[in-house]
Amino acid sequence: MSEWIENQKNLMLFSGRAHPELAEQVAAELGVEITPQTARDFANGEIFVRFEESVRGCDAFVLQSCPAPLNKWIMEQLIMIDALKRGSAKRITAILPFYPYARQDKKHRGREPISARLIADMFKAAGADRIITVDLHTDQIQGFFDGPVDHMHAQGQLSDYVRENYGTENICVVSPDAGRVKVGEKWADALDGAPLAFVHKTRDPNVPNQVKSNRVVGEVEGRTCVLIDDMIDTGGTIAGAVKILKDAGAGDVIIATTHGVFSDPAAERLAGCGAKEVITTNTLPIPPEKHFENLTVLSIAPLLARTIHEVFENGSVTSLFNGVA
Repeated sequence: MSEWIENQKNLMLFSGRAHPELAEQVAAELGVEITPQTARDFANGEIFVRFEESVRGCDAFVLQSCPAPLNKWIMEQLIMIDALKRGSAKRITAILPFYPYARQDKKHRGREPISARLIADMFKAAGADRIITVDLHTDQIQGFFDGPVDHMHAQGQLSDYVRENYGTENICVVSPDAGRVKVGEKWADALDGAPLAFVHKTRDPNVPNQVKSNRVVGEVEGRTCVLIDDMIDTGGTIAGAVKILKDAGAGDVIIATTHGVFSDPAAERLAGCGAKEVITTNTLPIPPEKHFENLTVLSIAPLLARTIHEVFENGSVTSLFNGVA
């Protein structure tokens, strides 16, 4: 009996304060309760966290999304992980639906940081044994963390929605730049071999969030174009791409993205850019003031819950990819 108690597995789900709705959805999918905790801010901005139940020997999953102000939410998750480590949790998995600083994954010029690597080092130092994340900006970020990284993909969910609502007969998949063509190829395969196009653009490395879209490469005239990207921040790139597609004779344009960052003025740009529909997931919370008429938000909770289940049961996470890897 004592041996059975010692080896019994215990899944515990913990949620930061950034996106409690997503954590509640994941908990409902798993059939577990979110572990109660006390979390508060001191007057000077310091964060305090204490769990209200014993975490000794548990398999801990710590979910935190990172909307603005993302530095605060990163710090909160690190503090939660440290508390779990000091509370003798057996294994700690950090769930980052949206990996922060993912766009800073390499040095473009001298004297620049590689902040995505710094984030991975911080989570390892805090005590995380494993990371679960969704649609990294670049695949090589997986190698920044010294431990297992489960890199999940929302493409299956997004492409299924497109298939069910628009069919595949007259679809063209469009990448917003040449760097996303490989992702576009996977989308094209998922949509029954749809043709692929991309928007040629230029970017000034000295000016953030500003891109000049030039022309579309590929045949889009008369087609329903699915414009894809991993994230939309201020919306300038995507709005410019929609205009280029419309000027090239495209029919309806549907925007599909995993991470709706939607920094101002993204909502205004997307609402007025001419796209028929903007489809995203809830890896990040989207407050009511950033919702607009043609926005559709799909829940990423079922994918995260299945991933947590496979990790907890030592199963196969790869089996969840549905051919996407």
